[in-house]
Amino acid sequence: MGKFMYEALRVDFEDRVLAHLQYVIGAKLRRGESFHFSWRDDASIGDGRTTIWIHPSATIVYKYYGSRPPAINRAWIEALSQAANSSSGLHLVPEPDEQARSGGES
Repeated sequence: MGKFMYEALRVDFEDRVLAHLQYVIGAKLRRGESFHFSWRDDASIGDGRTTIWIHPSATIVYKYYGSRPPAINRAWIEALSQAANSSSGLHLVPEPDEQARSGGES
């Protein structure tokens, strides 16, 4: 279970999800782009939704609990990037099957 820390906010995401978020958020910030990031809160804190405004001068920490980096699914990166570039901002989308998107080629 990984942790996303943004200013005073700390949110738990699975390491695999966090790695993909780090990739997409990093790409947006390298381009100097600000954007919204939304997620569904855990039932233990009310089962609501949280949205934050991410900007290039913010400090973000990605804390992973696993020792090995997860494999990156390029199709998921693309889907998350499309969400991040939309007017509603970055939000978690289901992970697509990478082989199905690439036509079954490895």
